[in-house]
Amino acid sequence: MIIFLIRRLQLSIVVILGVSIVVFLISRISGDPAQLMLSMYATQEDIAAFRQIMGLDDPLLVQYWNFLSHALQGDFGNSYMHHLPVSYLIMTHLPATLKLAVVSMTISVIIGVPAGVIIAINKGSYIERIGMLLALFGQSTPVFWLGLMLILVFSVRLQWLPAGSSGTWKHIVLPAITLASWSITMITRVTYSSMVDVLQKNYITVAHAKGLHRRMVFVRHALKNALIPVITLVGLRFGVVLGGAVVTETVFAWPGMGRLAINAVYNRDYPLIQGTVLIVAVGFVLISTVLDIIYRYIDPRVRLE
Repeated sequence: MIIFLIRRLQLSIVVILGVSIVVFLISRISGDPAQLMLSMYATQEDIAAFRQIMGLDDPLLVQYWNFLSHALQGDFGNSYMHHLPVSYLIMTHLPATLKLAVVSMTISVIIGVPAGVIIAINKGSYIERIGMLLALFGQSTPVFWLGLMLILVFSVRLQWLPAGSSGTWKHIVLPAITLASWSITMITRVTYSSMVDVLQKNYITVAHAKGLHRRMVFVRHALKNALIPVITLVGLRFGVVLGGAVVTETVFAWPGMGRLAINAVYNRDYPLIQGTVLIVAVGFVLISTVLDIIYRYIDPRVRLE
């Protein structure tokens, strides 16, 4: 296990360095933030002074080294637009995104896994056809449209839930459902496919032949092995949500990482772009490592490698 963790740590460092280089270069070629930060009446001398103060006149290698060396100390610089430390902005927006991610993925797992199992068990029946049709419909529905329809029905018409922002538990219901919709359909389809494949294995036939109860065969033998790809999907989806569900957070004015990042891109706020993307990359790496550790306990074949 120690050797495995060391290898994962080495690979994680390479991935994070690669992400930092890519986001640094892309942000630099996206445009000059001085053109957005300063008014239209700013002179060339004002623009030149701004670039010098912000260090934008330094060579790219020097700029990257300054960014990386400070980032290793937890300092991502100051936001051009907000005039606040990037680390402070991230820490103030990250809890909202974490809350939304946990609630939406909990809803997705609670609904998606049982639905996939039920559809797989009833393969060939009308339950399978209806279930897969609903899953296909959910996967094809645009997130922004679903969010707007939920606002129209539950906020405007019925006035049961608030249309946006955050605060009480009612504020998170609609964005969590909207964000969970696509994950539910994906988890359902993956669980279904995995269960169908597992139920055709020889050890399932042997378990039935030994006289084990049908429920025990499905839960103890089939579901445990079928959950491996589901765990992968849940982990990756959690990483995507953690990275900022831009559309959902924009529709519901949710004060999370997604809105923070998209505003940073619009304003060419280099430090904020770099900080948010790097934090997301670290989150993906941590989730991937946790998934690999879980595999080693769930699947004996992985432990033997």
